[in-house]
Amino acid sequence: MPSEPLLKIAELTSHYGPIQALHGISLEVNSGELVAIVGANGAGKTTLLLTLSGVQKASGGSISFDGTEITRMASHKIVQSGICHVPEGRQVFAPLEVEDNLKLGAYCFRDDKRRLSEELERIYQLFPILKERRKQPAGTLSGGQQQMLAIGRALLGRPRLLLLDEPSMGLAPLLVEEIFRVVRELNDSGVTVLLVEQNANAALGIADRGYVLETGRVILTANADELLADEAVRKAYLGH
Repeated sequence: MPSEPLLKIAELTSHYGPIQALHGISLEVNSGELVAIVGANGAGKTTLLLTLSGVQKASGGSISFDGTEITRMASHKIVQSGICHVPEGRQVFAPLEVEDNLKLGAYCFRDDKRRLSEELERIYQLFPILKERRKQPAGTLSGGQQQMLAIGRALLGRPRLLLLDEPSMGLAPLLVEEIFRVVRELNDSGVTVLLVEQNANAALGIADRGYVLETGRVILTANADELLADEAVRKAYLGH
């Protein structure tokens, strides 16, 4: 691992009006890691990712990516720096064809037809079902296929850090397994991943390390296998 983390968050705070959602969060993600953030609804997991991607503004603290301060950087500049966010709920454009949805992730090089074609083929190799259905309206896909589409759209920009927010939400158990298998393969191929999940068992099962959030605070961090074995974590978040 490098001496300096790829992502470093220090004492990060964020508010929705008078309500404080994040309370001095500090965490790190090293290049090549898959780090899971787990916690109950309302713990601040989604707010953290929104703040990292510039959609939600930080009230205090700092965010550094590859040594560069990005705390108050515009969201499109954050994407250009190499951070892509797959939001909760997938948010595909239902009337548009699958391929047109994917192309929206390539706006940084949308005029380079050769590169666009190569990148689309790379995504289709990862998700063959999307190639089969590339001319279908995205709204006609199943929930799992829409999740693949949302991930593929983010990957089209070749992110150095992929932010995934609740990718298993609303999916059948077999599709959950497939999505997490793909996420693990992406990480094995070199994509650094910060994964937010309520399904703590699945998330920690593929992660290198984990952070537990509660009411906007980090209350515990350890290697993923240690968190899985922690009795208090199991009772609170793993259904045991």
